[in-house]
Amino acid sequence: MDYKGFDAYERSIEKIEGCTIFMARDDGRDTIIVLADDGADAGALGFTGYALKQGIKAPLTHENALVLRKLLPHTAPSQVLRKDRSFGCGDRLGIAALGHIRVFEKYDAYPVFAQQSIRELNLTGRTYEDVLDTVSFAVFREGYRKGWGADGDHLKTVKDLEYALGLGFSMITLDCSDHIKTNVTAANAKSLPQAYKDKYLGKQFDIGEGVSLCFDEEELKKIVTIYGEAIGFAADMYKRFLKDGVYKADFEISIDETSEPTTPLQHYFVARELIDAGVSFITLAPRFCGEFQKGIDYRGDLAQFEKEIKVHAVIARHFKYKLSIHSGSDKFSVFPSIGRETGGVFHVKTAGTNWLEAMGIVAAADPALYREVHKYALSAFSEAAKYYHVTTDLSKIPAVDSLKDSELPGLSANNDARQLIHITYGLILNKKDPSGAYEFKDRLYKLWHDREELYAEALLTHIGKHLDLLGVQKTG
Repeated sequence: MDYKGFDAYERSIEKIEGCTIFMARDDGRDTIIVLADDGADAGALGFTGYALKQGIKAPLTHENALVLRKLLPHTAPSQVLRKDRSFGCGDRLGIAALGHIRVFEKYDAYPVFAQQSIRELNLTGRTYEDVLDTVSFAVFREGYRKGWGADGDHLKTVKDLEYALGLGFSMITLDCSDHIKTNVTAANAKSLPQAYKDKYLGKQFDIGEGVSLCFDEEELKKIVTIYGEAIGFAADMYKRFLKDGVYKADFEISIDETSEPTTPLQHYFVARELIDAGVSFITLAPRFCGEFQKGIDYRGDLAQFEKEIKVHAVIARHFKYKLSIHSGSDKFSVFPSIGRETGGVFHVKTAGTNWLEAMGIVAAADPALYREVHKYALSAFSEAAKYYHVTTDLSKIPAVDSLKDSELPGLSANNDARQLIHITYGLILNKKDPSGAYEFKDRLYKLWHDREELYAEALLTHIGKHLDLLGVQKTG
């Protein structure tokens, strides 16, 4: 809209301390405009930028994002993990927030718009400052006031926790995988301390809803060996960063990055030991049976999954926290049972599906560019596959030169093609030509910038499908 001579985003207009601030499109870029009304001092708000006749034109810098979050609390993350239904929207590219906002304006769930792991930052060349700031600017632009979270996802070190918490992230996902022992058998399990024998053996734990759990000595020895160090690590990180309340952030415990599923007995043991150690956590992510591979639907025995998630959900309710489902992108076949068995109280994380939707836009809009990216992804696949558990069969992907331009978007329905593009995103974005210029990144971002509305609508449909199948009600 034309607002005082500026191409303003109408929903962003705010009145603060005698000034009007809003976001506007200026020479093809979004910028913050601060106009002083009735003799007020535009500079007093703290934004830095270029002088206007009655105010300031402030570029979208980190320094101005800090000011924005201070002046307008709705542009800062909050502890939405405490809501019944929360949903992580990993936006690797920093361009998906517009579409994500449209989704959660319509559904009775709370988003974690800023969700990235350190590995994702390294692969995309981004920073947590950038991840947080891009969301704040998008929330301001769209006038979104429902509340949103920021997740320092899958963090493993003191340095990384300090980094995310120091910036104001409202949620930390502690990845305990480096402290979880693997290949534990009865023969190599550690001896069982008497305290654990007294606490668990010879007892029946009735946790409600008809579920009872019992430990035998051999199984308990293995569980203590597998998770003992991880529990100590989680307790140490909680006491170091969150117990005293200096950082206002929710705590998620991740034990899902393992090769073996988390049994109900293991889940119960980990949860009880954490709670007995004084650790307050909002969500816990077990490793479920079957396979939650990247970017494709669940692979495994659906009946077994439904049987086990029922017990996992009972354990979570017993201890009063939420189940967290990781690698939730496109797990459409298990979403109904997740929604049902958790009673609509859950946290689901997605990430790569947003990147795949962005690449779908490329396939439709610029077939030649998509072909280039796809061919490079094939050459880079073996390198990318070192970091992911996938069962991709490249021989099942049609050769792109054998497909018509109109057939390229249909590759999104091919699981092997989805995984090919999914896991090579970092290599695609960072590929440089001999001169040192990015081979694909700049062209891709320009295409996405020019088709911002198309991408937003694609995300509304695709993420909306996730929420529909989870049983989340529409509110708008």
